[in-house]
Amino acid sequence: MEHTTLAHHLLLAGLLFVIGLTGVLIRRNLLVVYMCLELMLTAATLALVAFSRFNHLMDGAVLVFFVITVAAAEVAVGLALIVALFRQRGTVQSDALNSLHD
Repeated sequence: MEHTTLAHHLLLAGLLFVIGLTGVLIRRNLLVVYMCLELMLTAATLALVAFSRFNHLMDGAVLVFFVITVAAAEVAVGLALIVALFRQRGTVQSDALNSLHD
């Protein structure tokens, strides 16, 4: 049975990051853009865990714990903003939200 190497983990993290970046740049729905941002954050935490594991240190794993904690707060605030935008404007399409006034 083959073992996974650091390159395998970083390749997966890079692939997840590119998928998320592509979604952020292409999609117009704010919920999908938000999910793609979260996918990019997950890719970064995967890279941190991979470096931590292969260097036999706990620094990256501890940092990931704090990243996940901040991400939980980010999800709550981000979804609250999207819901407030939907209630005010009636849409979550980013191209329809082109002005800051009513």
